[in-house]
Order: sequence, then structure tokens, then C-alpha cells
Amino acid sequence: MSQKFDVVVIGAGPGGYVAAIKAAQLGLKTACIEKYQDKEGKLALGGTCLNVGCIPSKALLDSSWKFYEAKNGFSVHGISTSEVNIDVPAMIGRKSTIVKGLTGGVASLFKANGVTTLQGHGKLLAGKKVELTAADGTVEIIEADHVILASGSRPIDIPPAPVDQKVIVDSTGALEFQQVPQRLGVIGAGVIGLELGSVWARLGAQVTVLEALDKFIPAADEAVSKEALKTFTKQGLDIKLGARVTGSKVDGEEVVVSYTDAAGEQSITFDRLIVA
Repeated sequence: MSQKFDVVVIGAGPGGYVAAIKAAQLGLKTACIEKYQDKEGKLALGGTCLNVGCIPSKALLDSSWKFYEAKNGFSVHGISTSEVNIDVPAMIGRKSTIVKGLTGGVASLFKANGVTTLQGHGKLLAGKKVELTAADGTVEIIEADHVILASGSRPIDIPPAPVDQKVIVDSTGALEFQQVPQRLGVIGAGVIGLELGSVWARLGAQVTVLEALDKFIPAADEAVSKEALKTFTKQGLDIKLGARVTGSKVDGEEVVVSYTDAAGEQSITFDRLIVA
């Protein structure tokens, strides 16, 4: 006999897990389906934000800012230090500990509120049914009076720069560097690209941001856009506007990126490239 619920939520990100908890608090028999696994192969709730988005990026921003301040900002306060070094694996480890704590917190909230956690891939079927496919391929049909779809998002693919998670990485891969790249390229001057570029620039990378649009943060007010450009440039980011990436070629531990701008065809070499 298949399991039956009043509410089934597909996706345990910020939208899904909050909806599941609220439904359970209202007295509805609730289940939440999630397929994401952490590096240890264990179910990890919280979606992109907690696992590979907002939370880990903010943890790295915090660590990188402390390093930058210790290296560049203490002297004006009369504080002198010996040489400041960064242990990147330790920094990444701190980030992972923070993530694990918060995703575990969601699991605890599910347990406290009586939400059933179902691990696997959820597929909406006709007749108030949901197909649940486990990691081992086992399929189960779940009955639900109501289904909430909160399946989230995934990093975009850019044909001229295919991600290999080694030299060319997406936003998830950029959270796992084990050393500071000497030359780091970022495709896209959006929130993610600027955030990750800032992290590694503070740690000493030469960061170049390639933005296809001619205006920096076009959705922002013009005055805000200008000030933001000044701020990021002051941090050391080389932001190239109107630079449309046309291709990339990986050669060992380097990648040569081709792009066009107002001056015509250009190319630049990086040790790592983030597609953001």
C-alpha cells in the first residue's frame, strides 16, 4: 500500500521546507521530497541557499574580509602584525561546518513538527499521485491531496564555456577551491559573479570579470551602479563591460577565453574560470 499524505512538497529549499513546516503546524499530514546529497552522500535539506548558495558564499565573504582587513586595514589603527597567511582548506572547512549545522537544523525542524522526509526525485503524476525515485532506482508512488512544487533552480550552462568543475567551474565549484587562483576569470557581473569574485580577490587572486552588457548592474539606479563599479574596482576586480564570451579552450591547468568587445576579438588566459 502506498503512503498517503494531505500535503507533499517537492523540494526542501527555503520555499519548500517553510511550506512543509507550516502545513504540518496547521495539522496536515505532510511529507517533503528532496534528492540533494552532500559530499558524503547524505541527504542535505535547505536547497541551493543553504548548501551551495547564500550561506556558504556569505561564510567565505566573512572569512575573506577578515583576511583582507588583517592584511590591509589594521595599520591605520596602529595595529602591526607579522605576515598574514591564509589556510584555504581550513577556510573551506569552516564554511562546510556552517552549512552542515544549518541543514541539520532544517532536519530537526522537520522532526519537531512531524514532517516526513522522503529522499529521492519527485515527479508529479495524474490522479493526485507523486512518483518517488530513490537513489538506488527504487520507485514508489505517493498519494497526496495537495502537492507543492518548490523544485528550485540550477546553475546556467554557457555553450562557449562548458563547465568541467576543474578549470571551468560553476558557482558551486567556486565554493570549493583548495588554493587561491593566481588569475581568476568570472563570466557575468551579476550578484553571484561579483560575490565570488570579491571572495577570491580579497585573498589575492587577480580577478577579471567579463560582462556582456555595456552597463554595470543595469537593474540598479544609475548612481548606485556607478558607485558599485567604483567599489568593486577599488577591491581589485577588473570589470570589462561589453565583453561577450565567444569561446574557451582548456590547456592543462589553464583556460584561454575568447571574447569580443568594442575593440574587436580579444583573448585572455586564466588559471580558473567561474561561469556565473
